[in-house]
Amino acid sequence: MGADEFAELSAGHALNALSVDDERAYQAALAAHAEWDEIARLDAATVDALADGIPPIAPPLDLRSRLMRAIDAEAPSPEADAAASRDTEEEPLDTDAVAPPTEVVQAVQRRNWTRGLFALVASVALLIGIGWGTGAVTNLLRTPAAVTALEQIQSAPDASSAQVSFQGGEATAHWSTSVGKVVLVADGLPELPNDRTFELWFVRGSQPIAAGTFEASGSAATAELSGKMEPGDTIAVTIEQAGGSPDGNPTTKPIIAIPTNA
Repeated sequence: MGADEFAELSAGHALNALSVDDERAYQAALAAHAEWDEIARLDAATVDALADGIPPIAPPLDLRSRLMRAIDAEAPSPEADAAASRDTEEEPLDTDAVAPPTEVVQAVQRRNWTRGLFALVASVALLIGIGWGTGAVTNLLRTPAAVTALEQIQSAPDASSAQVSFQGGEATAHWSTSVGKVVLVADGLPELPNDRTFELWFVRGSQPIAAGTFEASGSAATAELSGKMEPGDTIAVTIEQAGGSPDGNPTTKPIIAIPTNA
């Protein structure tokens, strides 16, 4: 898989719009290419910016077709770039009708993965074009990815879960092999200072595998683990420095440990 194909999968993942097979391909590619994590993070930031910046008006009627053509187009040559520039001057987008938020412009300027970004924005335009109102699209974009992942898991025929109690609360791990996702739901988490964060782990035998960090809302949290779960893994949570453990190993004892082979 090349970077361009991954960028398109990343855009779909950011919108929680991938099929099960595409989600598996996305997760496998991300695990194999750590350098592509920046693509995924920028797509997630773009979705957040779009959620805050979608205006309560209909887009231009030709916006969807223009974006779709941009997605299908091959990478342009310098001559094609010049021609595209002339076409844009002759037939500009109605920027008064759809003004991209500053955060989106900055995200575009920071990345070269144009095809993936076009796919992301085109997906939004497509939803509006087939009859979704901007309010419905905004609600979709505002739904946390972990909550959407939890809904996908719970709807899967092979949905599984395991629950444990910990000091002050309860935690449940939800997973589905067919969906390829794992989500932790916890309540009663301790309040942390600003320089600390919760970190997720797959504990495989005696080997901890970092699976992302998360913050709690009050004492509750719903967090999706990054990476692939293997049968028999224990889902664990530790308290680490902001940004996560610097060397990829836990520096504290787990406050939560959920066996998944029970």
